[in-house]
Amino acid sequence: MPTAATSLDAPASPCERIDAFFDEIGELIGQRNAIDGRLVEIVAEIDREGLWGATGARSLPALVAWKTGVSPRNAEVMVAVAHRVEEFPRCVEAMCEGRLSLDQVGVVAEHAAEGSDEHYAQFAESATVTQLRKAVSLEPRPEPEPESKPEPERSIKKTTHEDGSATYAIRLPKLEAAKFDAAMASHQDALVAAWKRDHDTDGSGEAVSEQAPQFPNQVDGFMSLVEAGWDTDVALRPHGQHTTVVVHLDAEKHTAALHLGPALTADERRYLLCDATCEVWLERHGQPIGAGRSTRAISRRLRRALEHRDRCCVVPGCGGTRGLHAHHVIHWEDGGVTELGNLVLVCPYHHRLHHRGGITITGPADRLVVTDAAGRQLDGGSLARPPTTPAPQVPPCPGPTGERAQWWWYQPYEPPPVPSAN
Repeated sequence: MPTAATSLDAPASPCERIDAFFDEIGELIGQRNAIDGRLVEIVAEIDREGLWGATGARSLPALVAWKTGVSPRNAEVMVAVAHRVEEFPRCVEAMCEGRLSLDQVGVVAEHAAEGSDEHYAQFAESATVTQLRKAVSLEPRPEPEPESKPEPERSIKKTTHEDGSATYAIRLPKLEAAKFDAAMASHQDALVAAWKRDHDTDGSGEAVSEQAPQFPNQVDGFMSLVEAGWDTDVALRPHGQHTTVVVHLDAEKHTAALHLGPALTADERRYLLCDATCEVWLERHGQPIGAGRSTRAISRRLRRALEHRDRCCVVPGCGGTRGLHAHHVIHWEDGGVTELGNLVLVCPYHHRLHHRGGITITGPADRLVVTDAAGRQLDGGSLARPPTTPAPQVPPCPGPTGERAQWWWYQPYEPPPVPSAN
């Protein structure tokens, strides 16, 4: 018969060990949920006051991914919750209390209808993320009203704004609109496939790089459609105009204008003269005197050396790898040479931001310093550091029940009926 001392020294059974692990997991998950809740509140405050625009980040999700070190997808979820904090106060409160995870609340924030906060705050207590997605998909969607009016005539209208940008309003009959949508979607799909080849090499559907460039959107697909049609037309008509921007530069006054177009600001002029993205013609007294010096163009060999050295956009927190521009650290029109030591790779967004004064890039290239509009030096690492404050005092998170959902008894959320105006 074992003694008391012997029984106390006996190793714990597998059931006792797994129970101990589950207890610790519940406590840690509760703390992590509460920390994520606080992060969401901070992101909501940054968004509400528009503070992220002064950081050099291309968007709020990009800033969150950069400073927290999470994947772009997780950053998008956090921002989605932050955008709807006021619509889903109970769900966010449950996350801050450690009872719901960021992924659970993220499904609700990204897809659930307005006014469903109480419904999902209660259902999410015992539902997995997959079950929440199913529940949200069961919400009734309003049926579109049948069209009874005749199809409108085709029209296109261009509105030019004071800053030189333009807004195009295109109206197409539904069959032609469907053709346009299909073409634009095809080009966007091609851009997405190229994006995934660079940032989704593990096939998980999430970017492997924690700081991937902006995901191709509909505007990117539209511009790809325009460029493809333009260049195809040029192949059929060799005398046609290729998709090349032509700039006329006054060699004495250092002013520039687009070919048969408006004058350029100093920032726009420096941006276009920085890389071989345009054709430059020098003028004096209004008369062309020749093309810009050929060494401004980045040769194929120099471009390969530049890509091998930098690999991605050099602005900390970006990491973009597609469509990169070769930027002259000392501007070309200021005498900057087109050599490896004076060139760095930057994405189109940060290239434009630099020439607008949003960030400053100083060199040489091997000792590059990037600062924001306030003069603060940007660092590529996340803000993670050892904690100096105690963990949140929240109860352990029990998590989902793990039971198989019986959807025949589930009552999807239904918006309350709209009161009649009569």
